[in-house]
Amino acid sequence: MDHSSHVFSLRNLKPQVVCPGGSRAAVDASIFPMLRGLSLYRALLNPLGLREPHWHPNANELTYCVRGQALVTIFSSGSFHDTFAVRAGEMFFVPSGYLHHFENTGATEAEFIIAFSNEMPEDFGISGAVGCMSNAVLGNTFGLPSQTFDGLRKSPEPTVFGLRKQPAAVPFHASFPNQHKFAVETMAPPIATSDGLARTAKKAFWPILEDISMFSLRISDKGMREPHWHPRTAEMGYVLEGRARMTVLSSGAEVDTYELNPGDMYFIPRAYPHHIENIGAGEIRFLIFFDRGNAEDIGYTGGLRAYSNEVLGATFDCDPKFFEKLPPYSEDALIVGRRNPVDP
Repeated sequence: MDHSSHVFSLRNLKPQVVCPGGSRAAVDASIFPMLRGLSLYRALLNPLGLREPHWHPNANELTYCVRGQALVTIFSSGSFHDTFAVRAGEMFFVPSGYLHHFENTGATEAEFIIAFSNEMPEDFGISGAVGCMSNAVLGNTFGLPSQTFDGLRKSPEPTVFGLRKQPAAVPFHASFPNQHKFAVETMAPPIATSDGLARTAKKAFWPILEDISMFSLRISDKGMREPHWHPRTAEMGYVLEGRARMTVLSSGAEVDTYELNPGDMYFIPRAYPHHIENIGAGEIRFLIFFDRGNAEDIGYTGGLRAYSNEVLGATFDCDPKFFEKLPPYSEDALIVGRRNPVDP
């Protein structure tokens, strides 16, 4: 298995932004050209660190907290404020253009995997947006003399990650439910077998989502995600734990088989068939993002059995009786057991 154009190591990427408050490693189409309609960032916040208030003019944001805890504030049209706390296994969604920030409220480093609904997401920081305006304009805006702003750092370049002087005061209501927040890892998994499960942060369960969704996938060392495709969505995955193998069939009958390890990300174009197989010892954990609020799925188990043995016989140029060996699946199995040895 040679290096694949479908795979990129996010964890081994040198962060493009490093500040006292935190760092960011960003994978977009400029460094992973296969990406379309999705991109992925990894952000680390140091204790007292924060991601400055900012917004994305061309992308919705879906963030998963891998470890640590944070306070999130979103300011949206109509002067609505949403402030809430997130912990490991929880997510938050920010529509394109909404001003938002998140800050570490714990004593240890916090980690976030951030997906965007654009392969080249843009962002504006509030520091740069204020810094590009003259003191006179700022004075007029706030009804103050222009010299009031003489001591303010003035630059169109954003701070990106700042560092607080004192710990954040977490308001009592921060733990309340919020439409922008979703505790994906505590939900009852809609897909579950003895070989694995998938918890789904999608519009059907989280109505605020637009143009992006996520599956939290776990597969045992005896399991496999059956070969399948998504008819109307691309797929972008990130490996949290374990060792896996994927095979993808691309247009032009090109077959690509590759291995995935923690910190790797991958991208599958819309409707390309692929599978995920656990080839290590222990469970694999994937965060899998899609470029729609609800991801559709077509698997081999249900797809093949949707047709008669005669149609399949003609398709594969073999005796139709061969297909009597296949179980009569009426719908996709999704996660299956691995009865056979791992391919060399």
